[in-house]
Amino acid sequence: MANSTRDRIIDASSALFLQRGYAGTGLKLISDESDAPIGSLYHYFPGGKRELAAQTLRASGAAYQALVEAVFDAETDVVSGVRACFSAAAEALRLSDYADACPVATVALEVASSDEELRVVAAEVFESWLASATKRLRDGGVRPSAARELATTFVAALEGGFLLSRVARSVGPMRGIGEAIASLLEGELAPDGSRRFKR
Repeated sequence: MANSTRDRIIDASSALFLQRGYAGTGLKLISDESDAPIGSLYHYFPGGKRELAAQTLRASGAAYQALVEAVFDAETDVVSGVRACFSAAAEALRLSDYADACPVATVALEVASSDEELRVVAAEVFESWLASATKRLRDGGVRPSAARELATTFVAALEGGFLLSRVARSVGPMRGIGEAIASLLEGELAPDGSRRFKR
Protein backbone atom coordinates (compact mmCIF):
# COMPACT_ATOMS: atom_id res chain seq x y z
CA MET A 1 0.00 0.00 0.00
CA ALA A 2 1.37 3.39 -0.97
CA ASN A 3 2.23 5.46 2.10
CA SER A 4 3.23 8.74 0.51
CA THR A 5 2.24 10.92 -2.42
CA ARG A 6 5.38 9.87 -4.27
CA ASP A 7 4.56 6.20 -3.71
CA ARG A 8 0.99 6.70 -4.90
CA ILE A 9 2.23 8.36 -8.07
CA ILE A 10 4.64 5.49 -8.82
CA ASP A 11 1.99 2.86 -8.04
CA ALA A 12 -0.53 4.55 -10.32
CA SER A 13 2.07 4.95 -13.07
CA SER A 14 3.02 1.29 -12.86
CA ALA A 15 -0.60 0.14 -13.19
CA LEU A 16 -1.34 2.55 -16.03
CA PHE A 17 1.81 1.67 -17.98
CA LEU A 18 0.76 -1.98 -17.78
CA GLN A 19 -2.71 -1.20 -19.08
CA ARG A 20 -1.99 1.54 -21.61
CA GLY A 21 1.72 1.59 -22.29
CA TYR A 22 4.04 4.57 -21.93
CA ALA A 23 2.75 6.63 -24.84
CA GLY A 24 -0.87 5.98 -23.92
CA THR A 25 -0.49 7.22 -20.35
CA GLY A 26 -0.65 10.96 -19.80
CA LEU A 27 0.32 12.90 -16.70
CA LYS A 28 -3.28 14.04 -16.20
CA LEU A 29 -4.41 10.43 -15.98
CA ILE A 30 -1.60 9.60 -13.55
CA SER A 31 -2.60 12.62 -11.48
CA ASP A 32 -6.21 11.47 -11.37
CA GLU A 33 -5.40 7.84 -10.55
CA SER A 34 -2.90 8.73 -7.83
CA ASP A 35 -5.09 11.46 -6.33
CA ALA A 36 -2.11 13.80 -6.59
CA PRO A 37 -2.12 17.25 -8.20
CA ILE A 38 -0.08 17.74 -11.36
CA GLY A 39 2.15 20.04 -9.34
CA SER A 40 3.08 17.13 -7.08
CA LEU A 41 4.15 15.08 -10.08
CA TYR A 42 6.58 17.80 -11.11
CA HIS A 43 7.67 18.33 -7.50
CA TYR A 44 8.73 14.71 -7.11
CA PHE A 45 9.73 14.19 -10.74
CA PRO A 46 11.02 17.52 -12.11
CA GLY A 47 12.08 15.78 -15.31
CA GLY A 48 8.44 15.12 -16.12
CA LYS A 49 7.00 11.97 -17.59
CA ARG A 50 10.34 10.45 -18.62
CA GLU A 51 11.81 10.78 -15.12
CA LEU A 52 8.60 9.40 -13.62
CA ALA A 53 8.71 6.45 -16.04
CA ALA A 54 12.35 5.75 -15.19
CA GLN A 55 11.65 5.71 -11.45
CA THR A 56 8.53 3.61 -12.00
CA LEU A 57 10.49 1.05 -13.99
CA ARG A 58 13.14 0.84 -11.28
CA ALA A 59 10.65 0.57 -8.42
CA SER A 60 8.38 -1.90 -10.21
CA GLY A 61 11.33 -3.97 -11.39
CA ALA A 62 12.76 -4.17 -7.87
CA ALA A 63 9.39 -5.19 -6.40
CA TYR A 64 8.88 -7.85 -9.06
CA GLN A 65 12.40 -9.18 -8.50
CA ALA A 66 11.79 -9.40 -4.76
CA LEU A 67 8.57 -11.34 -5.37
CA VAL A 68 10.24 -13.86 -7.68
CA GLU A 69 13.18 -14.24 -5.28
CA ALA A 70 10.80 -14.92 -2.38
CA VAL A 71 9.02 -17.66 -4.33
CA PHE A 72 12.31 -19.18 -5.50
CA ASP A 73 14.01 -19.02 -2.11
CA ALA A 74 11.10 -20.72 -0.34
CA GLU A 75 11.96 -23.98 -2.11
CA THR A 76 14.62 -26.48 -1.06
CA ASP A 77 16.50 -26.76 -4.36
CA VAL A 78 17.02 -24.87 -7.59
CA VAL A 79 14.77 -27.06 -9.76
CA SER A 80 11.88 -26.79 -7.30
CA GLY A 81 12.51 -23.04 -7.14
CA VAL A 82 12.17 -22.69 -10.90
CA ARG A 83 9.03 -24.82 -10.97
CA ALA A 84 7.53 -22.73 -8.17
CA CYS A 85 8.20 -19.48 -10.05
CA PHE A 86 6.38 -20.69 -13.16
CA SER A 87 3.56 -22.18 -11.10
CA ALA A 88 3.10 -18.90 -9.20
CA ALA A 89 3.18 -16.96 -12.48
CA ALA A 90 0.49 -19.24 -13.94
CA GLU A 91 -1.69 -18.76 -10.88
CA ALA A 92 -1.20 -14.97 -10.98
CA LEU A 93 -2.32 -14.96 -14.61
CA ARG A 94 -5.38 -17.04 -13.84
CA LEU A 95 -6.43 -14.92 -10.86
CA SER A 96 -5.97 -11.66 -12.80
CA ASP A 97 -7.99 -12.97 -15.76
CA TYR A 98 -4.81 -12.88 -17.85
CA ALA A 99 -3.95 -9.25 -17.24
CA ASP A 100 -0.42 -8.09 -18.01
CA ALA A 101 1.70 -9.22 -15.08
CA CYS A 102 5.18 -7.92 -15.87
CA PRO A 103 5.78 -4.35 -14.69
CA VAL A 104 8.67 -3.74 -17.09
CA ALA A 105 8.13 -5.63 -20.34
CA THR A 106 5.26 -3.49 -21.65
CA VAL A 107 7.24 -0.27 -21.43
CA ALA A 108 10.54 -1.90 -22.40
CA LEU A 109 9.12 -3.16 -25.69
CA GLU A 110 7.62 0.23 -26.44
CA VAL A 111 10.70 2.35 -25.74
CA ALA A 112 13.50 0.02 -26.90
CA SER A 113 13.72 1.70 -30.29
CA SER A 114 12.37 5.14 -29.46
CA ASP A 115 13.76 6.37 -26.14
CA GLU A 116 17.39 5.63 -25.34
CA GLU A 117 17.20 6.88 -21.76
CA LEU A 118 14.31 4.60 -20.85
CA ARG A 119 15.81 1.72 -22.84
CA VAL A 120 18.90 1.94 -20.65
CA VAL A 121 16.77 1.95 -17.49
CA ALA A 122 14.86 -1.13 -18.68
CA ALA A 123 18.15 -2.84 -19.54
CA GLU A 124 19.43 -2.11 -16.03
CA VAL A 125 16.31 -3.67 -14.51
CA PHE A 126 16.65 -6.79 -16.65
CA GLU A 127 20.35 -7.02 -15.77
CA SER A 128 19.45 -6.97 -12.08
CA TRP A 129 17.02 -9.84 -12.67
CA LEU A 130 19.66 -11.79 -14.58
CA ALA A 131 22.27 -11.24 -11.89
CA SER A 132 19.84 -12.45 -9.23
CA ALA A 133 18.90 -15.56 -11.20
CA THR A 134 22.54 -16.31 -12.04
CA LYS A 135 23.53 -16.17 -8.37
CA ARG A 136 20.71 -18.48 -7.34
CA LEU A 137 21.54 -20.99 -10.04
CA ARG A 138 25.20 -20.98 -9.09
CA ASP A 139 24.32 -21.36 -5.42
CA GLY A 140 22.06 -24.25 -6.41
CA GLY A 141 24.87 -26.19 -8.05
CA VAL A 142 24.88 -24.97 -11.65
CA ARG A 143 28.38 -24.54 -13.03
CA PRO A 144 29.46 -20.89 -13.19
CA SER A 145 30.15 -21.25 -16.92
CA ALA A 146 26.52 -22.22 -17.56
CA ALA A 147 24.69 -20.22 -14.88
CA ARG A 148 24.41 -16.94 -16.79
CA GLU A 149 23.11 -18.60 -19.94
CA LEU A 150 20.58 -20.62 -17.98
CA ALA A 151 19.53 -17.51 -16.04
CA THR A 152 18.92 -15.70 -19.33
CA THR A 153 16.86 -18.65 -20.53
CA PHE A 154 14.87 -18.62 -17.29
CA VAL A 155 14.04 -14.90 -17.46
CA ALA A 156 13.25 -15.01 -21.19
CA ALA A 157 11.05 -18.07 -20.70
CA LEU A 158 9.12 -16.43 -17.88
CA GLU A 159 8.54 -13.29 -19.95
CA GLY A 160 7.55 -15.36 -22.98
CA GLY A 161 5.25 -17.46 -20.83
CA PHE A 162 3.34 -14.35 -19.77
CA LEU A 163 2.84 -13.33 -23.39
CA LEU A 164 1.81 -16.74 -24.71
CA SER A 165 -0.54 -17.46 -21.81
CA ARG A 166 -2.19 -14.04 -22.07
CA VAL A 167 -2.81 -14.46 -25.79
CA ALA A 168 -4.09 -18.02 -25.35
CA ARG A 169 -5.99 -17.10 -22.16
CA SER A 170 -4.66 -20.32 -20.72
CA VAL A 171 -2.05 -21.20 -18.11
CA GLY A 172 -0.98 -24.09 -20.34
CA PRO A 173 1.89 -22.27 -22.06
CA MET A 174 3.30 -20.94 -18.78
CA ARG A 175 3.13 -24.34 -17.11
CA GLY A 176 4.60 -26.11 -20.14
CA ILE A 177 7.48 -23.68 -20.42
CA GLY A 178 8.13 -24.03 -16.69
CA GLU A 179 8.42 -27.79 -16.98
CA ALA A 180 10.78 -27.42 -19.95
CA ILE A 181 13.07 -25.08 -18.01
CA ALA A 182 12.98 -27.36 -14.96
CA SER A 183 13.92 -30.33 -17.15
CA LEU A 184 16.77 -28.32 -18.64
CA LEU A 185 18.09 -27.62 -15.16
CA GLU A 186 17.71 -31.25 -14.15
CA GLY A 187 19.86 -32.18 -17.12
CA GLU A 188 22.46 -29.62 -16.13
CA LEU A 189 22.56 -30.95 -12.58
CA ALA A 190 22.45 -34.65 -13.54
CA PRO A 191 25.00 -36.59 -11.44
CA ASP A 192 26.04 -38.70 -14.41
CA GLY A 193 27.46 -35.63 -16.12
CA SER A 194 24.94 -35.67 -18.96
CA ARG A 195 24.67 -31.91 -18.99
CA ARG A 196 22.69 -30.19 -21.68
CA PHE A 197 24.59 -26.92 -21.44
CA LYS A 198 28.13 -27.98 -22.25
CA ARG A 199 31.26 -25.86 -22.30
